[in-house]
Amino acid sequence: MNLKSHHSSFPVRDAEVSKAFYSGVLGLTEIPRPPRLNFPGAWYLAGPCEVHLIQAPEGIDVGPIGTVLTPFARHMAFAVESCEAAKAHLAAKGVAIMDIPGAVGQFWIHDPDGHVLEFIEARG
Repeated sequence: MNLKSHHSSFPVRDAEVSKAFYSGVLGLTEIPRPPRLNFPGAWYLAGPCEVHLIQAPEGIDVGPIGTVLTPFARHMAFAVESCEAAKAHLAAKGVAIMDIPGAVGQFWIHDPDGHVLEFIEARG
């Protein structure tokens, strides 16, 4: 088997709020979703992988979302050229940043729904 990452999917409470964050704050490019999808959401291109935001219909249990900003939670990591530049960009947008003492080239944030996102400087 030759596996490659295709997409990560996040359940969201309000697709419009999440779209404003993923496109306006993170700067991801929205790509078309199949027209057969009859629920709110958005798809984004993030390098060779996609990010899918899905607003589940009321009453659909999507499981718990973490409430603590920790690198031990389920998370998606985005490669960046410079963590310092990414931190400055996010801080200017009012996003809370978690640094771990001794961690070099990586940090974490929450999206509007509490999903943990890691930013890591590209390696090699």
